[in-house]
Amino acid sequence: MADWQTIDELHDISADLPRFTKALTELATRLGLDIASLEADHISLRCHQNTTAERWRRGFEQCGTLLSENIINGRPICLFKLHQPVTVAHWCFTVVELPWPGEKRYPHEGWEHIEIVLPGEPETLNARALALLADEGLRQPGIVVKTSSPKGEHERLPNPTLAVTDGTVTVKFHPWSIEAIVASENGV
Repeated sequence: MADWQTIDELHDISADLPRFTKALTELATRLGLDIASLEADHISLRCHQNTTAERWRRGFEQCGTLLSENIINGRPICLFKLHQPVTVAHWCFTVVELPWPGEKRYPHEGWEHIEIVLPGEPETLNARALALLADEGLRQPGIVVKTSSPKGEHERLPNPTLAVTDGTVTVKFHPWSIEAIVASENGV
């Protein structure tokens, strides 16, 4: 199977990776977040048009396997397991989340967030995630913290999210890996 960076349909996100890596590193620094010791299990894209999502899907089908296709918050989201990883900082992501456009318009089409797994009780996720972030970082202008509990149609695990963004890139925290969530959809 081909390396994702050589697929014509994915040329724009291949070119976007250095921007994302720099922006993510800068956000982590602003937040006082030591990313070196954390497990991030997947990376996600954002786009404005269905045609872009469909083109990216065709690209990922050439260099990976569809793990899951689900409707979450009213829009399709595909998860692909790539044969060659997407490298960001010290992480090598083999799972890519590809959401179709929703109602929210993002400032940039391309890589948008990573998701960090903080194993433990879902009820304590927010406290555990916030403990990793510097208070001064959270008080900076433009930093937004949001909590949510997105749920796929067949998910059986509670999967709350704490997201921290500067409006350009986002770091999300979850208690479960995305592959554990996919397994729960299948009753495993």
